[in-house]
Amino acid sequence: MNPAENIYLVGLMGAGKTTVGKLLAKQMGKAFYDSDQEIKDRTGVSISHIFEVEGEAGFRARESSVLKELVQLKDIVLATGGGAILSEENRALLKRNGTVIYLRASVNDLWARTRHDRNRPLLQTEDPHAKLSEFFAIRDPLYREIADYVIDTSRQSVSNLVHHILQTIGNHRKLCAHLKSN
Repeated sequence: MNPAENIYLVGLMGAGKTTVGKLLAKQMGKAFYDSDQEIKDRTGVSISHIFEVEGEAGFRARESSVLKELVQLKDIVLATGGGAILSEENRALLKRNGTVIYLRASVNDLWARTRHDRNRPLLQTEDPHAKLSEFFAIRDPLYREIADYVIDTSRQSVSNLVHHILQTIGNHRKLCAHLKSN
């Protein structure tokens, strides 16, 4: 991994992408971006409002447009929206333009982290736990498909997760340097 390379965090809602991403960016001296926040900043409305007015398809089109711009930046940590990987084009963009880290958590952990959050339009259903299970079944293989690293976020503090990510990246760099020198 090139030290100036971008780092993209993927995973389901509640996996900790934004929280971990902010601290990771700070520790690495990189700029932090959150694709959902970028969409909100550009439209001036909430993600929930976009879903109400444009539906999921309209939101996904906006998400893809923002991702195309963000991957052009250099030396960033980007927290993607949980469904960004549903688009094959988005998966290719992320894989081609940086290091992808999948923050993976169990459905029960995700539910515990998101159950009181009313700002997640896709979880405003009769059974949000079942919806998370459905998302996990569909998306876990897609996250794994593009991930350079899979990091389990269960029962770890944010600082421990960031330390684990930095250690994993550092070990990878050492291995690459060793292989080049031999």
